[in-house]
Amino acid sequence: MRDVLLMAAFAFLGAAAAGLLGALALRLVRGRSVAVSLTVVAAVAVTAMLTGTLAVAWAMFLSPHDLTVVTTVCAMAAVVSLATALLLGRWVVARSNALALAARSFGDGGSFAAPDGQATAELAALGRELAATSAKLAASRERERALESSRRELVAWISHDLRTPLAGLRAMSEALEDGVAPDPDRYLRRIRTEVERLNTMVGDLFELSRIHAGALSLSPTRISVYDLIGDALAGVDPLARELGVQLIGDRVDPVPVEVDGKEMTRVLGNLLVNAVRRTPADGTVAVTAEREADTVVLSVTDGCGGIPEEDLPRVFDTGWRGTNARTPPAGAGLGLAIVRGIVEAHDGQAAVRNVDGGCRFEVRLPAAAT
Repeated sequence: MRDVLLMAAFAFLGAAAAGLLGALALRLVRGRSVAVSLTVVAAVAVTAMLTGTLAVAWAMFLSPHDLTVVTTVCAMAAVVSLATALLLGRWVVARSNALALAARSFGDGGSFAAPDGQATAELAALGRELAATSAKLAASRERERALESSRRELVAWISHDLRTPLAGLRAMSEALEDGVAPDPDRYLRRIRTEVERLNTMVGDLFELSRIHAGALSLSPTRISVYDLIGDALAGVDPLARELGVQLIGDRVDPVPVEVDGKEMTRVLGNLLVNAVRRTPADGTVAVTAEREADTVVLSVTDGCGGIPEEDLPRVFDTGWRGTNARTPPAGAGLGLAIVRGIVEAHDGQAAVRNVDGGCRFEVRLPAAAT
């Protein structure tokens, strides 16, 4: 037993010496290629085995022939180990370089495609993460392009819509100032109308800016959708009578919701005003409210003739106004964008689809707990 412990001690001391030297070597090459690190690790393992074996052989006073045999065997093992480590290191480095080259492509604005061939589990996992990141970046770039396009359209349309009433206000004010207005009272009424139009546009812009900035403050209360729709119909009824459009709201279930009454009334008002203005005289605008599972669906169906299928995905975009037939007299393409922003702030969804003779706008809201 004493001899065994003595051999173990000599082997440990020899291997420990090789391990300390190997740790120092790894520290010196820690910023180098992984192939170098793998070679050092293999060399340390073989050197530790060799030094331990030689220490035990020296302690056992082996004959020169036996010592040569042991040394030769260890040397051959060292050669094979180092060669294997070099091959493995070169393969890992090649896979890492291919992955870095593929990653550089989506960093420059392209898309990531994992290199062909087998890879280690860690490199394969890294490739999957890079592919997922590439997809997210592509979606983000697409949203950024869409937002930039909407922003340019909005600026162009707002500039045009502001220029027209401002030019009219300037002409009418100059006519009143010079005393050449044939009917001053009519001019004053017209000025008031244009000022109210401008005030509405500015209010819509302010509301939209609050929504985009995440500064829309809600005060949700428990309220029946029956009351919400009743208030909205009452506000739009004069416009509907003026344009000869009939409002129908007989399919309204009195289900409760937790919403900001003022903001949700604005949502329904925007949808109803749009529907009434797009519906021909003697047409109808129908409003319904019903519960579906854990949601409440509010819908407004008009008789506008439908929206082109290619325009449906853009209906709620900021600044979208579609064809001339759907452009309101005083609109800037903000009403439906405000609708979507307010509905999403209530954890709901706004959607539109074509139906026979028109289109149907739907607002889905979480139902209040009973």
